Amino acid sequence: MTRKMSKIDDKLLRIMECPVAHVPLVQVGDWLYSTDLKTRRKYPIRDGIPIMLVDESEEADPEEFERAMAEAGKQQSQDNE
Repeated sequence: MTRKMSKIDDKLLRIMECPVAHVPLVQVGDWLYSTDLKTRRKYPIRDGIPIMLVDESEEADPEEFERAMAEAGKQQSQDNE
């Protein structure tokens, strides 16, 4: 069975921020990534609900963080077309 990715509403995503770094978030797959290079936190989305608890978050390794930021940039440019 294939699981469908949950897309967070753009309006909601614009007002959300990382609870650690207080910076904007971007969605890549079923994760919300902090845009802060120092913390590289990512927060899961479960059943369409963003889990913004620090204890539930993970630190992305530098390569994953770079890929996620690149993917988020691609998604944003496609959304603007």
